[in-house]
Amino acid sequence: MASKSIIRPLENKVALVTGASRGIGRGIALQLGQAGAIVYLTGRAPSNSFSQTELPSLEQTAKEIKDNGGNSHPIYCDHSKTQEVRSLFKRIEQEQGGRLNILVNNAYSGVPSLIKNAGKKFWECEPEFWDDINEVGLRNAYFCSTFAARLMVPKGDGLIVNISSAGSLQYLFSVPYGVGKTAIDRMTADMGFELKPFGVTCVSLWPSFVRTELATLEANEVQFSKAAGMTSEAFKNSLATAETTEFVGKAVVGLASDPKKIKKTGRVHITEDLATEYGFTDKNGITPSNFRSVRSALEFLGWVTFAKIFPNFSKCQNGLYIFHPTNFEENQQQQSL
Repeated sequence: MASKSIIRPLENKVALVTGASRGIGRGIALQLGQAGAIVYLTGRAPSNSFSQTELPSLEQTAKEIKDNGGNSHPIYCDHSKTQEVRSLFKRIEQEQGGRLNILVNNAYSGVPSLIKNAGKKFWECEPEFWDDINEVGLRNAYFCSTFAARLMVPKGDGLIVNISSAGSLQYLFSVPYGVGKTAIDRMTADMGFELKPFGVTCVSLWPSFVRTELATLEANEVQFSKAAGMTSEAFKNSLATAETTEFVGKAVVGLASDPKKIKKTGRVHITEDLATEYGFTDKNGITPSNFRSVRSALEFLGWVTFAKIFPNFSKCQNGLYIFHPTNFEENQQQQSL
């Protein structure tokens, strides 16, 4: 009996995933590699890493991509240093003949500061807390998008994915965090507006609660739950039903493979909505709870008891989020008039 051929919808597409040593970036890089993309992935050198040594490394992620038949290029890059970022894009341009089809802005170095300042008001933190959260995050995403657009626009095609979160919709963690995520989503809207005439798509992607390596380490449970303003029990319950990092990766593959992706430009997209649209599930065959479900939205806002009266399948329509500055089709339609 002949074996099934592997479907690789992104065969020979060139992708860059920033911050791919572990967590969401790792899951995205693995799925892009499995889909056939040539994956450039970045991370800090081990000597500069903020994370525990027992967690996956950039080399391990690259090796796993290759072991699964993919093509990976791991590059050490400190995304707080502009010259290293410039050199990264110059290398891709030279090695791939000016091609870059997919950029995923995922690099983020703010977790240690979020944990350190958990529970504090903004005036109780040193003002440099802002830089810890938004330098490798908002600022770097702008720089990377600029360099990527210079490669994509002449080709008339490309996809920029900015990893964001519902922290732009409701208070989460801290003032710098929420402002940074809101700014990323606004940046997505305005970049999408400018890039659309040139055939380049720019979107924000909101994962829900994600089961990352850091979050699942028992030693981090108290710190993470405190940073999120949750009890340890609530944190454990959320973690038990959380999406995996590769579920986020499948969402990126779905977007990158969509021939009509330009219609999605300038907007926020939720991983579970994309799972429904593109027909994928998580690694365990289950689709995680949708953030847009009425129950999940109310729980996120802190109305846990009230949320229980709503079934999981009951969803908020996008129009109910109209107060958000970038999410929603109505705003984008007005801009295009």
